Amino acid sequence: MSEHKITLTWKRGDKPFEYQKYSRDHTWKFEGGHEMQASAAAAYLGNPQLVDPEEAFVASLSSCHMLTFLAIACKKKFVLDEYVDDAIGHMDKNAEGRLAITRVTLRQRLKFSGDKQPSQQEIEEMNHGAHEQCFIANSVKTEVKVETQT
Repeated sequence: MSEHKITLTWKRGDKPFEYQKYSRDHTWKFEGGHEMQASAAAAYLGNPQLVDPEEAFVASLSSCHMLTFLAIACKKKFVLDEYVDDAIGHMDKNAEGRLAITRVTLRQRLKFSGDKQPSQQEIEEMNHGAHEQCFIANSVKTEVKVETQT
Protein backbone atom coordinates (compact mmCIF):
# COMPACT_ATOMS: atom_id res chain seq x y z
CA MET A 1 0.00 0.00 0.00
CA SER A 2 2.76 2.46 0.85
CA GLU A 3 6.48 2.65 1.51
CA HIS A 4 8.26 4.75 4.10
CA LYS A 5 11.93 5.39 3.47
CA ILE A 6 14.74 6.85 5.51
CA THR A 7 18.47 7.05 4.95
CA LEU A 8 20.64 6.44 7.99
CA THR A 9 24.24 7.68 7.80
CA TRP A 10 27.02 7.00 10.31
CA LYS A 11 30.67 7.93 9.89
CA ARG A 12 33.50 6.96 12.18
CA GLY A 13 35.34 10.27 11.82
CA ASP A 14 38.70 10.55 13.55
CA LYS A 15 37.89 8.41 16.60
CA PRO A 16 39.35 4.91 16.87
CA PHE A 17 36.93 2.08 16.16
CA GLU A 18 37.08 0.70 19.69
CA TYR A 19 33.91 -0.12 21.64
CA GLN A 20 34.29 2.54 24.34
CA LYS A 21 35.45 5.24 21.89
CA TYR A 22 33.56 5.26 18.61
CA SER A 23 30.73 7.76 18.21
CA ARG A 24 27.18 6.47 18.25
CA ASP A 25 25.90 9.69 16.62
CA HIS A 26 24.27 9.30 13.23
CA THR A 27 21.79 11.07 10.95
CA TRP A 28 18.30 10.08 9.92
CA LYS A 29 17.20 11.65 6.63
CA PHE A 30 13.55 11.27 5.80
CA GLU A 31 12.03 11.10 2.34
CA GLY A 32 10.56 14.61 2.60
CA GLY A 33 14.03 16.05 3.27
CA HIS A 34 13.92 16.42 7.05
CA GLU A 35 17.14 15.40 8.76
CA MET A 36 17.73 14.78 12.42
CA GLN A 37 20.64 13.70 14.51
CA ALA A 38 20.29 10.54 16.57
CA SER A 39 22.51 8.48 18.84
CA ALA A 40 22.43 5.52 21.15
CA ALA A 41 20.82 5.97 24.57
CA ALA A 42 23.23 7.49 27.09
CA ALA A 43 23.28 4.16 28.96
CA TYR A 44 24.82 2.63 25.82
CA LEU A 45 27.49 5.31 25.32
CA GLY A 46 25.31 7.58 23.21
CA ASN A 47 24.89 11.34 23.19
CA PRO A 48 22.16 12.27 25.72
CA GLN A 49 21.37 15.46 23.76
CA LEU A 50 20.17 13.48 20.74
CA VAL A 51 17.15 11.26 20.23
CA ASP A 52 17.85 7.54 20.57
CA PRO A 53 16.07 4.64 18.82
CA GLU A 54 14.17 3.67 21.97
CA GLU A 55 12.81 7.21 22.38
CA ALA A 56 11.95 7.30 18.69
CA PHE A 57 10.07 4.01 19.07
CA VAL A 58 8.01 5.42 21.96
CA ALA A 59 7.43 8.68 20.02
CA SER A 60 6.31 6.70 16.99
CA LEU A 61 3.74 4.73 19.00
CA SER A 62 2.54 7.89 20.76
CA SER A 63 2.25 9.84 17.52
CA CYS A 64 0.44 7.08 15.65
CA HIS A 65 -2.01 6.57 18.52
CA MET A 66 -2.69 10.32 18.71
CA LEU A 67 -3.25 10.70 14.97
CA THR A 68 -5.67 7.76 14.97
CA PHE A 69 -7.42 9.05 18.11
CA LEU A 70 -7.85 12.50 16.47
CA ALA A 71 -9.46 10.93 13.41
CA ILE A 72 -11.87 8.89 15.54
CA ALA A 73 -12.80 11.86 17.78
CA CYS A 74 -13.38 14.07 14.74
CA LYS A 75 -15.60 11.49 13.04
CA LYS A 76 -17.63 11.23 16.26
CA LYS A 77 -18.10 15.04 16.15
CA PHE A 78 -16.16 15.76 19.37
CA VAL A 79 -14.06 18.93 19.34
CA LEU A 80 -10.61 18.16 20.69
CA ASP A 81 -8.53 21.27 21.40
CA GLU A 82 -5.42 19.75 22.93
CA TYR A 83 -3.81 16.34 23.20
CA VAL A 84 -0.68 15.96 25.33
CA ASP A 85 0.99 12.61 25.92
CA ASP A 86 3.75 12.04 28.47
CA ALA A 87 4.57 8.60 27.07
CA ILE A 88 6.97 6.22 28.81
CA GLY A 89 8.69 3.20 27.29
CA HIS A 90 9.82 0.49 29.68
CA MET A 91 12.96 -1.51 28.81
CA ASP A 92 13.01 -5.01 30.24
CA LYS A 93 13.78 -8.55 29.21
CA ASN A 94 11.19 -10.03 26.89
CA ALA A 95 9.88 -13.61 26.87
CA GLU A 96 13.03 -14.73 25.06
CA GLY A 97 15.22 -13.10 27.73
CA ARG A 98 16.41 -10.29 25.42
CA LEU A 99 16.28 -6.58 26.21
CA ALA A 100 13.33 -4.88 24.53
CA ILE A 101 10.84 -2.09 25.02
CA THR A 102 8.29 -4.46 26.52
CA ARG A 103 5.68 -1.93 27.56
CA VAL A 104 4.70 1.60 26.59
CA THR A 105 2.37 3.70 28.71
CA LEU A 106 0.63 6.55 26.89
CA ARG A 107 -0.35 9.12 29.52
CA GLN A 108 -2.66 11.42 27.62
CA ARG A 109 -4.21 14.67 28.76
CA LEU A 110 -7.18 15.71 26.65
CA LYS A 111 -9.02 19.02 26.38
CA PHE A 112 -12.35 19.03 24.60
CA SER A 113 -14.58 22.02 23.93
CA GLY A 114 -18.11 22.52 22.73
CA ASP A 115 -21.43 21.20 23.94
CA LYS A 116 -20.73 17.58 23.05
CA GLN A 117 -18.32 16.23 25.67
CA PRO A 118 -17.22 12.59 25.63
CA SER A 119 -17.88 10.40 28.66
CA GLN A 120 -15.04 8.42 30.18
CA GLN A 121 -16.45 5.31 28.49
CA GLU A 122 -16.45 7.06 25.09
CA ILE A 123 -12.82 8.13 25.62
CA GLU A 124 -11.91 4.54 26.49
CA GLU A 125 -13.72 3.32 23.37
CA MET A 126 -11.89 5.89 21.20
CA ASN A 127 -8.56 4.82 22.73
CA HIS A 128 -9.38 1.17 22.11
CA GLY A 129 -10.24 1.97 18.50
CA ALA A 130 -7.08 4.08 18.12
CA HIS A 131 -4.96 1.23 19.44
CA GLU A 132 -6.66 -1.31 17.18
CA GLN A 133 -6.22 0.89 14.09
CA CYS A 134 -2.77 2.38 14.79
CA PHE A 135 -0.35 1.14 12.12
CA ILE A 136 2.63 1.20 14.48
CA ALA A 137 0.83 -0.63 17.30
CA ASN A 138 -0.20 -3.24 14.74
CA SER A 139 3.47 -3.65 13.84
CA VAL A 140 4.91 -4.46 17.27
CA LYS A 141 4.60 -6.96 20.11
CA THR A 142 4.98 -4.32 22.85
CA GLU A 143 2.18 -3.96 25.35
CA VAL A 144 0.60 -0.51 25.03
CA LYS A 145 -1.39 0.92 27.95
CA VAL A 146 -3.29 4.22 27.86
CA GLU A 147 -3.93 6.38 30.91
CA THR A 148 -6.19 9.39 30.29
CA GLN A 149 -6.60 12.65 32.17
CA THR A 150 -9.24 15.09 30.93
